[in-house]
Amino acid sequence: MGTHLQPLEYPSRKQPIGRLCCKILPALCLITTALPAAAQQCGGDFNAWKQGVSAEATAAGVGAVGHEALSASGIDDKVLARDRAQSVFSQTFIQFSNRMISAYRLKQGAANLNKYADVFANAEREFGVQPAVIAAFWALETDFGAVQGDFHTLNALVTLSHDCRRPQLFRPQIVPLLTLIDRGVVPADVKGAWAGEIGQTQILPSDYLARGVDGDGDGLVDLRNSAPDVIMTTANKILSRGWKRDQPWIAEVRLPDDMPWDQTGRTNKLPPAQWAQWGVTNPDGTPLVDNGLKAGLALPMGHKGPAFLTYDNFDVYLEWNQSFTYALTAANLAARLAGAPQFDPRNPEPGLNGDQMRVLQTKLEAKGYDVGTVDGILGTNTREAIRKEQMRLALPVDGWPTPELLAKL
Repeated sequence: MGTHLQPLEYPSRKQPIGRLCCKILPALCLITTALPAAAQQCGGDFNAWKQGVSAEATAAGVGAVGHEALSASGIDDKVLARDRAQSVFSQTFIQFSNRMISAYRLKQGAANLNKYADVFANAEREFGVQPAVIAAFWALETDFGAVQGDFHTLNALVTLSHDCRRPQLFRPQIVPLLTLIDRGVVPADVKGAWAGEIGQTQILPSDYLARGVDGDGDGLVDLRNSAPDVIMTTANKILSRGWKRDQPWIAEVRLPDDMPWDQTGRTNKLPPAQWAQWGVTNPDGTPLVDNGLKAGLALPMGHKGPAFLTYDNFDVYLEWNQSFTYALTAANLAARLAGAPQFDPRNPEPGLNGDQMRVLQTKLEAKGYDVGTVDGILGTNTREAIRKEQMRLALPVDGWPTPELLAKL
């Protein structure tokens, strides 16, 4: 059993916040710290703003080393440029997963599962998270530590917190990072991703502090260089998001030509026996086994595309990253590393390009739906609006935007 870091104590804590940018940030849906109203302020004179952060750090017990790092920090225009230029996932699930689930990641994943078998076994015993699940995040986030990012983490967080676009996502990470620096857990110039994530599975400072586990027993929690620390800490983070021990996350299925499509969807969880009654089977055509759990039926590219039963543990993937495409890809990679075959892409109906999607979203907005931003991206709100319109128009209710739907609108 690994040694855990002592978390920073705050007067109060909030549960995970809604993620406005989790679609594009693999690790940005984290437990954050409740801040007083004044501390949420952004913009204005940078030095005066930094004094407010310093006062907050002092109240949290940050010492001289942490304050020295804060004093030396500054705005990084490259971080702002990256933040403004970012784009959420616009590829289809088939395109994205085929690119991300590469032969290299499958081979290296299998090799690391074998190399660190004892550590993965310890993680599963202590936290109940299956080895393949941990390994899949490790692969997708940094290719097992090969690409961890080269942005100065404190400067990145200071920049994004002072900026007024989304300070509520980044400001709660500054004091935890200063605490890690002050304690000598990470150096003051620690580098990582542009949005403040650190280490081989891209952990934000609040999780590093609250979930860090010394997996190799050397007295340190080093998420940049120690694979055992990475494995144990990642398992601890996954558990903290609600992972249920020894339960599945997804299972590919085969669909009949017709069924009550309005019953599909990740959140409409039903027993496998009910799905079986409607003609859903295992990929090889054998009957589904009722395992006593409930699962939704996810159709990432509509009722003619790939199909997966999604159990409660799949919701944890969406806590890690709110992009459905990323979450399903990560879950599928974990299934592949656990021995599942490549999924059947089937023959999905053609979707819409970015310009067509923006037209569709504009039409949905005109009908009173909240699609978030008209950005050409098939996000959760847009999918739900599509489902409601498909139901109204007597089309198969699968949340997949097609030229036929656009024409009918």
